[in-house]
Amino acid sequence: MAMTVHCDIVSAEGEIFSGLVEMVIAHGALGDLGIALGHAPLITNLKPGPIRLIKQGGEAEVFYISGGFLEVQPNMVKVLADTVQRAADLDEAQAQAALKAAEAALHERGAEFDYGAASVRLAEAAAQLRTVQQIRKKFGG
Repeated sequence: MAMTVHCDIVSAEGEIFSGLVEMVIAHGALGDLGIALGHAPLITNLKPGPIRLIKQGGEAEVFYISGGFLEVQPNMVKVLADTVQRAADLDEAQAQAALKAAEAALHERGAEFDYGAASVRLAEAAAQLRTVQQIRKKFGG
């Protein structure tokens, strides 16, 4: 049996995952992270994109987060996300529509235009679409 660590993924809506995992793979602010039992304590920002859990027994489960934080302690990994969705629940057509809407908003700047907010929406939509496409490519979903 592989060594495991307890992992919680929570957002403002509530807890979406709590259980034992062999590894957590996430996109940190400074690069990709692979967290397993015995990892050094760490707190880092997370970029929008997928979080992959290798659960006890080797089964993988993927979630999409719109950003947040990752905390690692000796026997615990906690993901505090702005929003979380199970990757299986993501809709590629909806993600493509969100990406096009965000791109259009950037091109149609008016007097009240908030470039920062539009850029964030574009980054989140692109990350969500990448997550859907990665899941389909890797897992045939």
